[in-house]
Amino acid sequence: MKAAYYTGNRSFELREGNALAPAKGEVRLEVAFCGVCGTDMHVFHGSMDKRVAPPKIIGHEASGVVAEVGEGVTGFKVGDKVAVRPLNFGAPHPFDRGVEYVGKNMKFIGLDVQGAFQSSWTVPAYALHRLPDNFDLKYGAMIEPLAVGCHDVSIGSVKAGEHCVVLGGGPIGILIAFVLKERGARALVSEINDDRLKMLESFGFETVNPARENIIEKVSSFTGEAMADVVFEVSGSAAAAGIMTEIVCVQGRIVMVAVHGEPKKVNLHRFFWSEIRMFGARLYEAADFDEAIKIAATGRIPFEQLITRIQPLEKIQELFEEIDRHPAGMKSLVDCRTL
Repeated sequence: MKAAYYTGNRSFELREGNALAPAKGEVRLEVAFCGVCGTDMHVFHGSMDKRVAPPKIIGHEASGVVAEVGEGVTGFKVGDKVAVRPLNFGAPHPFDRGVEYVGKNMKFIGLDVQGAFQSSWTVPAYALHRLPDNFDLKYGAMIEPLAVGCHDVSIGSVKAGEHCVVLGGGPIGILIAFVLKERGARALVSEINDDRLKMLESFGFETVNPARENIIEKVSSFTGEAMADVVFEVSGSAAAAGIMTEIVCVQGRIVMVAVHGEPKKVNLHRFFWSEIRMFGARLYEAADFDEAIKIAATGRIPFEQLITRIQPLEKIQELFEEIDRHPAGMKSLVDCRTL
């Protein structure tokens, strides 16, 4: 089998690996495809070396086929197509209050432990979600980011008919917009990249370019002056953190999806004045993956158009360098199948 190790200094090294027989409660997969997300790019840039401790196999947006089933595993058989929920739950901690997916001892598969940029991968059985038999495994690698969108929308308690604003039209932002559509809500997506704006508009979404338009006026027009019921901050930019409190209605909700590594200026007075509520949305639960698979199976999300490029595992270095040169694409995939 082959495995791509991130070795630091913006480098991957392709090595021969060993297929690990599944222990009790584990399943070995033949990995099909794995998406590259923003976190993977942060690793590539060296900003997470302390956590990742290279050399490490990263990657977590994966689809695959069950190759071996360990002792005690039920519900899966060899040949099943699956998507992976890449969370390795640790020992419970009083701080967690039973919320294990953001627990103190939770390890993220693909960062803290070995990930999916390899042709054979052994993971806990509870991390697997079965895909329909006729489901394209390329699209299976999109289930993890779609589950992020499902979780974000659930955290925001979005109801049918509500007006929502998504700040950031990248891969997660556009998937949030599709989930909002599935939930019967209306979405306005804020984005500054023209190619992404054209794509969003081709899918029927209303858009605003805050670099050229007054976003407050646009949101007011979009909502009939009521302003947004829910705002999703997905961009991670200072500008978005500054504007999010200005475009939400009284007792509206803000869902913080982006990772803000440094403090940003936020108008706290608006929280007091309009009784705004803000929620963090970090990962996902099993129900979010189930919903993502259900939505994906309808065929209403144009995954083919959202996939910017696919490269085999042997060309993972070239793929990451290409993303670095052209970061405004949507989703890039690594084909991990053994040649």
